[in-house]
Amino acid sequence: MIDFDETMGRFKLILSEKSEKKKILDKEIALSLSLSPQYYAVIKRRKKIPYEALAYFCQSEKINLNWLLLAQDPKHLT
Repeated sequence: MIDFDETMGRFKLILSEKSEKKKILDKEIALSLSLSPQYYAVIKRRKKIPYEALAYFCQSEKINLNWLLLAQDPKHLT
């Protein structure tokens, strides 16, 4: 089963590398996924992974969705 906390931890890693910030806020995660901060708070509480939003983000940033969800290499797509 895919773990919400691990997946979003890897997503935070991507955002921190991109913005060069150590601490990534939930609001920043929501906005980068084109979700409202309120909706992200709900799915975070329910531990529901926003698959579609993550897929679109990975497509635009050339990130391997398998790496994000399952920690399978490679991290970036060419």
